Amino acid sequence: MRLLLTGLPGIGKTTVIRATLENLSDIRCAGFYTEEKRHGRQRTGFRIITLDGQEGTLASLDLGKPPTVGQYTVHIEEFERLALPSIDPEITPADLYVVDEIGKMELLSRRFRDKLVDLLARPVNLLATIAKKGKGFIEQIKGRNDIELIEVTRENRDQLPDQLAARILQESWGKGSA
Repeated sequence: MRLLLTGLPGIGKTTVIRATLENLSDIRCAGFYTEEKRHGRQRTGFRIITLDGQEGTLASLDLGKPPTVGQYTVHIEEFERLALPSIDPEITPADLYVVDEIGKMELLSRRFRDKLVDLLARPVNLLATIAKKGKGFIEQIKGRNDIELIEVTRENRDQLPDQLAARILQESWGKGSA
């Protein structure tokens, strides 16, 4: 099962992922999610947090230091140090791999793109978020016939965590009651 959540920026994709994971405590989950770093009301960057509790900086407001996405410098080495082992079945065995997000910042890492392709070539379960807009690699992933693309909206975002958890439990492991 490969479930990819998409939607407008700020719609709640990461919130849906995190709430879904709260319902999957009996499942071995590995991977990472990203979240904003803020100073007061100002967004100052993004962090990467692995499901085993490691944290690092994905992007920060270090103007002029490449590579950049918008006003943010992307810390590719730190991202790779945390993200790559967390989604490698040979290093971190799991029943479900979580990737939040497949987006512009993360895709600056060639090693991440390669690891994602490798992960999709294996018989693993995946719950991920992917940018709503994007060309090239993002279009390729969205166009695969072995993924299900689910749009997160204001109307469905509160129900999705329970629905996704039930599907993951029922369809993948026969433990659900949906």
